[in-house]
Amino acid sequence: MDEEKLIDQSVLAEDVSSKIKYEFRDFFLIKPLDPVKVKKEFSTPVAKAEAVKDDNDIEAQDYDEVKTEVKEVDSDYRRGIVLKQPVWYPADEMKENEIIKVGDVVLFRDTTGAFFDLVKDSKLIRLYDIVAVER
Repeated sequence: MDEEKLIDQSVLAEDVSSKIKYEFRDFFLIKPLDPVKVKKEFSTPVAKAEAVKDDNDIEAQDYDEVKTEVKEVDSDYRRGIVLKQPVWYPADEMKENEIIKVGDVVLFRDTTGAFFDLVKDSKLIRLYDIVAVER
């Protein structure tokens, strides 16, 4: 089911790309997909007793135990579909399996890049900010 959606989005990316009148110099135009959820452990100290004042009249609390909780949170990385390649992308110098094409699903750090408000829900990402290409 998820694979069919990606194929449809790849075709859609090609169609959208042909309608974008901008050519980017050294950025990929990316349409971020929904955030990826991951499970992470969070540890919090648990107080054993009430806070007590010591000899210097400083209130102190002892933490002898740690409570670990597993939560599902957004990943630090995000998947996205390439809508446009940069003009100066050296595709002719790369091997076929290294080339990032329009419609490819890429992985990038969610905090990188800049939002591009001239194309709805898109981001400008540099080549070196792309961590992986989903094959």
